Parts: sequence; C-alpha cells; structure tokens
Amino acid sequence: MARAPTVSRRSVNLLLDHIMDSVAVGEALPTEHRLAALGEGSRSAVRSAIAHFFERGLISGMKERRLLRKPRQADYFDVADLQSGTERVRQVLMELIYQGDWPPGTEFSEAHLARAAGVSTISVREFLIGFSRYGLIRKRPQGGWRLCAFDRAFAMEVAEVRQMFELAAIERFAALAADDPAYAALDQLIARHEQLGAVMPARHQDFPALDRDFHTFLIGCLDNRFAQGFYDIVSLVFHYHYQWDKGTERVRNEHAVHEHLAILHALARRDTAAAMEGMRVHLGSARSTLLQAAQTREPAHYEIGQPQQ
Repeated sequence: MARAPTVSRRSVNLLLDHIMDSVAVGEALPTEHRLAALGEGSRSAVRSAIAHFFERGLISGMKERRLLRKPRQADYFDVADLQSGTERVRQVLMELIYQGDWPPGTEFSEAHLARAAGVSTISVREFLIGFSRYGLIRKRPQGGWRLCAFDRAFAMEVAEVRQMFELAAIERFAALAADDPAYAALDQLIARHEQLGAVMPARHQDFPALDRDFHTFLIGCLDNRFAQGFYDIVSLVFHYHYQWDKGTERVRNEHAVHEHLAILHALARRDTAAAMEGMRVHLGSARSTLLQAAQTREPAHYEIGQPQQ
C-alpha cells in the first residue's frame, strides 16, 4: 500500500481510537459519512483508512467492513509520522523562536532549519519563500534568512483579519448539530484548560501549545483554506510570543486561560451571544498585547518587514 497522505494517517489514528472504544468484534464499522466525521477527514481520507484496516487484518472486507479484532499499537501511525515536511518546518521554526528567544534581527540558515526539522533544504526553502509573503522573515542577499520586526500597522492588520475569522468560526460552531463530534473535542479542550488553570502559575509556560490548539480547533470549524493559511502568521506572532515582553508572560497566560474557558463554556451550553462576546473580549486583550509588543523595541534598531508582492 502506498504511503497515505498526512490527513489520512491522522484519520486512521482517530478511527482506531473510536473502534477500540465503541465497536465490538463482529460488528460493522459505521457509514463512510459517520467515519468522515469521527476521523475529521474527507471521504477520500476515510477510504484510505478503510484500506489500511483491511490490509492490517482488522476488518473482513472493503464493503462489509466487519471488525475481526481490536486494534493493536502496531496498527497506529507513529505520531511523528503524522506531520508533513511543511508542518515539521513550521513547528521547528516556531519552537526555535519561542524556546530560543530569537529576537528580530536573528539570522538563520536553511541548512540549520532542515537539520532541526529532519527534512531537506528544498522543503525548508519552499516553506520560507511562502511564509516570507507576510513580511516577518526576509531573504538576505548574501544568503540565509533574517527575522524582521513588525510595526503598529502590521499589528492592526493581523488583529482585524483574525477577528473576522474567529467570530465567523464561533457562528459556524454554533450551527453544528448537538451530536456533532466537534462537541467531544470541545469537552476535551475544556478539561485541558481547567487542568492547566488549576496549576497556574507554576505551569504557565505550557499555555502556548494549548492556546494554539484552542484557536486552530475553532478555525478548523470554518474548513477554509485561507483561514488556515493565515494562522501561520498568527502562530508566529501570538502563540509563540514573538517580540513579546517575557516579564508579563505569566500574567497574560493566566488571564487568557480564563478568557478561553468563558468562550468554551458558552459554546458547550450553546449560548452563541455569550461566546461571541467572550471572543471579542479575548481578541481585544490579544490586540492590546500585540500593539504593546510593536512598541517594545525601538524600530530603528530592527528591519521592519514588508509583505512580499
């Protein structure tokens, strides 16, 4: 069997979890439509997953699809295998900026990023060229890349577009049926936020990953490629604290956890008005922080990035 696309591999793992918990040996798998919802993928991804199950001897056939045995660990795809080359490059770049505290002006090479991500320099170059259109990284004439600063105008543009997408995501989620699988994911997000909130401030540095999961969960409800693409820049600017004052990071993170919970609880009880208001409050806080970040460093000391035409 040919190597399945990343989205199909994710669907396989999600569906294996469902089969383990909810399908008895001898029972047929749910319909393709139901599997697509459970696996958070397309019909094509589901068919690829079914083929994987048949090849592994989990089901009796491609049509009948009766479960022959419960899943084993070997049936799952490795977590590291669920990321495409582009996703690995994106994640590693963000982690280097956040954990390495790379300020504007930091220079790095494609080879460095390729080694860290475990991908080819061609994959790195393709990602960086595409990402450079936002103006936060720039190719150096003598080779390599440089992180650029952002100014107040950039911060306002990001905040305005972000609000448009996130409020639309709240409306889309509110229109889901009460039995939609997204509500199970919502419950998990609530539990994770409550767990982290209970150990704040000692674990406040765990918040950026949860923050990203919260926002990408909502944006995923839009199923909009343009919204997904825009969140590359949001991840860099917001979730990985690019240019942010680390001195106030703990207080910001504690406050944001409570703002997230207000939105999540409103969605869980299907109170759309409260969820929309909670999101406006949260985005207002983020906008204020971003504007402060734009003034943190004197612009004269850094190259201000401009979007690439």
